[in-house]
Amino acid sequence: MFVDRVDIEVSAGDGGNGIIAFRREKFVALGGPFGGSGGKGGDVVFEVDLGLKTLLDFRYNKKYSANNGENGRTKAQHGKNAEDLFLKVPPGTMVYNNDTGDLLFDLTQEGQKETVCTGGRGGRGNFELAKAGKHSLEISENGEPGQSINIRLELKLISDVGLVGLPSVGKSSLISVISKSRPKIGAYHFTTLAPNLGVTKAKDGRSFVVADLPGLIEGASQGKGLGLQFLRHIERTKVILHILDMGSFEGRDPLEDFETINSELKTYKMDLEKKDMIVVANKMDLPNANENLKRFKETYKDIDIFPISTITKEGIDLLLLKTADKIDSYVEEPYERPNYKVYEFKKENDFEINILDDGTFEVTGPSIERLFAMTNFSTYDNIRRFSNQLRHMGVDDALIKAGVQSGDIVSIDGYEFEFENKE
Repeated sequence: MFVDRVDIEVSAGDGGNGIIAFRREKFVALGGPFGGSGGKGGDVVFEVDLGLKTLLDFRYNKKYSANNGENGRTKAQHGKNAEDLFLKVPPGTMVYNNDTGDLLFDLTQEGQKETVCTGGRGGRGNFELAKAGKHSLEISENGEPGQSINIRLELKLISDVGLVGLPSVGKSSLISVISKSRPKIGAYHFTTLAPNLGVTKAKDGRSFVVADLPGLIEGASQGKGLGLQFLRHIERTKVILHILDMGSFEGRDPLEDFETINSELKTYKMDLEKKDMIVVANKMDLPNANENLKRFKETYKDIDIFPISTITKEGIDLLLLKTADKIDSYVEEPYERPNYKVYEFKKENDFEINILDDGTFEVTGPSIERLFAMTNFSTYDNIRRFSNQLRHMGVDDALIKAGVQSGDIVSIDGYEFEFENKE
């Protein structure tokens, strides 16, 4: 099954917790702090795998989480860092922030790796905090929460040649003749429901990849039919083969079909119109084909058109040689790693204070919530440290300015505290 768009949620691992421990050895009196720090949580990394052609693996599993770092241990031993989680995707995969719509990465190169979520750092144990000048012995940190983000993956196939045309003009028949691809072929519209890839070879030995894309219809660039779903796959092709039913098998005028497809390509994205295009007159074995071909050449004097028949194989060798020439003349832009901004948690000290209906003062903000998550409230020293950090961040002054009084309830991340003014 071909899948080229999925929505998933990815989460990096939390850092391991630092612990409170003390040195306890037979001949060491009054042993000092000896609690180790936690390990780093695993990152989430997308990696290009040339062996993949679809996003099918992501269709049935919507959530991916890296492992948490290991908690610290006694004897000042650090917990192990968690291994990163690698999610393999086919070349041509675009990674979007599904909440903002921002493009994060365009994964096109073999082996390309991009980190989309960073694991939290490990919390410090009392051994490391004591070295940092903290005089309290019963003090430690919880691990930092890992980043989490909603992702949209979109696949744009990477092929040398893209076959376009209205339904039933013979695109699937052509790719079945020139390659080992065996798409479903039928005498009705939209037999092809997903792109088919095939590798073909010209008579002189030059080979290239061809993508048979589902038939377009008028209005495809606005979402009608299957067109909008697959038009993006044309964007990465080097050459477009525009297939026309020159035999008017369904009573359509091939000249009108030609204008319809060109209009849809132009409406979807202007740069598609600038791609090298070879016009292919298919079904030349039918009675009306020669007359229609003559009309086409008279109307479009500056456009080369290649008459072929997928039934008799007429003209196919010449078409493949011309296509190979076009591919050879294609100038590949040098790859530069896009300077996309990697998604990050906001770590600024901005916070907001809201007074709820019941009189509770609610404090919100990324830095506050991060500090709360990393605080181990099991000891008095940690609680006092948390209170001091809030004061240094200006939370106490802001609460007083908002009208808080001693004894009022302050809520942070769903937990409630009684405010005490120490001035």
